[in-house]
Amino acid sequence: MAPWPEVEKPETNNYIGDSSKQNQNMAGKEGENHKGNVTSLGNKGEIQPAFSTVALIDETRPEEDPWALPELQDTGVKWSELDTKGKVIRVLYGIGKFIMLLCLLYMFVCSLDVLSSAFQLVGGKAAGDIFKDDSVLSNPVAGLVIGVLVTVMVQSSSTSSSIIVSMVSSTLLTVRAAIPIIMGANIGTSVTNTIVALMQAGDRNEFRRAFAGATIHDFFNWLAVFALLPIEVVSGYLYHLTNVIVESFHLESGEDAPELLKVITDPFTKLIIELDKSVINAIATNDESAKNKSLVKIWCVTETNVTLQNVTIPPTENCTSPDFCWTEGNVTWTLKNITETEYISKCQHLFVNSDLPDLGIGLILLALSLLVLCSCLIMIVKLLNSVLKGQVASVIKKTINTDFPFPFTWLAGYLAMLAGAGMTFVVQSSSVFTSAITPLVGIGVISIERSYPLTLGANIGTTTTAILAALASPGSTLKYSLQIALCHFFFNISGIILFYPIPYTRLPIRMSKTLGNVTAQYRWFAIFYLLLCFFLLPLFVFGLSLAGWPVLLGVCLPIAALFLAVVIINVLQKRRPHSLPEKLQNWDFLPLWMRSLEPWDNVIMSSLAFCGKHCCGFCKCCKVNTEREGAKDNQQKPLEVYENTMAMADEERGVRRAPAVACVDKTGTNNTAL
Repeated sequence: MAPWPEVEKPETNNYIGDSSKQNQNMAGKEGENHKGNVTSLGNKGEIQPAFSTVALIDETRPEEDPWALPELQDTGVKWSELDTKGKVIRVLYGIGKFIMLLCLLYMFVCSLDVLSSAFQLVGGKAAGDIFKDDSVLSNPVAGLVIGVLVTVMVQSSSTSSSIIVSMVSSTLLTVRAAIPIIMGANIGTSVTNTIVALMQAGDRNEFRRAFAGATIHDFFNWLAVFALLPIEVVSGYLYHLTNVIVESFHLESGEDAPELLKVITDPFTKLIIELDKSVINAIATNDESAKNKSLVKIWCVTETNVTLQNVTIPPTENCTSPDFCWTEGNVTWTLKNITETEYISKCQHLFVNSDLPDLGIGLILLALSLLVLCSCLIMIVKLLNSVLKGQVASVIKKTINTDFPFPFTWLAGYLAMLAGAGMTFVVQSSSVFTSAITPLVGIGVISIERSYPLTLGANIGTTTTAILAALASPGSTLKYSLQIALCHFFFNISGIILFYPIPYTRLPIRMSKTLGNVTAQYRWFAIFYLLLCFFLLPLFVFGLSLAGWPVLLGVCLPIAALFLAVVIINVLQKRRPHSLPEKLQNWDFLPLWMRSLEPWDNVIMSSLAFCGKHCCGFCKCCKVNTEREGAKDNQQKPLEVYENTMAMADEERGVRRAPAVACVDKTGTNNTAL
């Protein structure tokens, strides 16, 4: 047995070599005798150095942009490789998917309509009661948050606008006081697509893009209100501009405005529920008899007759005309027009004969509509992922996201704005249009930068629909409804002028991306944002407004000043940190819970884990899922073992040594370790 070869002290650089050279040497010796290899190694009197390519594996790679549109690869067989039968089958599959997509979109839109009806049943009367307090409505800040709350309650800006028109036409509200409420309605209508974005929380990157695409609408509306509401309060430019336009035309009432989408969806939704929306308007206009009426419509076909009848009146009541009044004993009679309603046929919806209260029916419809909405949205996303692959996806992306060549680069955004306005005009609802493009943004078909002008176009499209509806109003409400619709239109135009033409002023894009990154990391924050912006903050401001201007300003002004200071310091920390005092160059001096969401995330996740552990019937399921996830994480990847010349030499010499195995990741490189 040959003695163990003495090892010379090699230089450090001798242990560092080119892995490709060693691989070539090993491959060259592959056919030689195993024993000869060991003998030659011993004759040389040196050990082949061991080295690893882990350093090459762990090289820093450029981080992927989470906002980059993913490439939807086509994993199927190419069209050119299919035979005639395969091509026919693929075409039939494509037609079937397209029909299924249309059906799912139809159910999606119908579920949005039923969701709006459910919200009106749950909070419609409360919304009418909110509008009754004239002293509160005269406060522009209170009017703004009332517009937000009422639109969120009824899930329809057109419904809240019709309530405002009814109040203005009945002189309960002035047009100038109604403008802040219209601004609030513009904010409240964006809650629908934010709820839709929550349904894509399963995939982190999809949720990042979808939530940013939905909240870009919220940020534009809030920024436009913060910028334009003070200007309107001081100058009244919207009121004066629209008043000049309305007064310059001799307007006459027209026919009913066309509702293109309602023609398609009403036959189905009217089988589920029909509402009498005049009840909400009557409550808002202080009609006491409407409080006890149900919003559920019972009689769909009625006939109203006006007849002249003899009626008794109290003796103290003055007669309208002595010719039509007479007295018989102690009874005074007069002639009056009596309106009688003849009920001809009932409606055909599910709850026409139900004894449930409005709240119960509303909660049932709310749960069912949300279930259908989520199911349709998930299936739509799955279908779009299967359809939009390969060349189809590239064509759609190029069509929607590509800009024109210089110097007409700016034109693409305005064309997208026109497209958004046109599509919203067709579907008669900005909520439907923005909710439909939200999943497209999530799966990466539409970029955030392109969804911004589409959303702005949807804002314009819904106001043009309101203008057409106003032109079809009766003569008594024509002027007021048209002026309010024009206020809504010019408010959105003013916001677009402020936050779109100059790329630097497109703040909603940057703000929505920041929020998207936060919600992708902490998904519970999306629900917190939804509750804060559309419920808690408006309710808080509304409660302060009830206490009067001094309390409202005394609480809100310091909070607004603090918020503005934090924003300015954050900007300076990123752009010019040296211009700040050393202590303000970062937020490390604050407690961790004030500058990071990590402690809150730990508390919420531990609370959810505690609830899940102690819920009946859920513990076992949770335990199984946890064990599966743990097994998946602890599962080692397949080991790769390579020849080690020293180990082979030991085996020939009969020396027992502890085997050393290199456990490496399967990365396609050969690692050798002693």
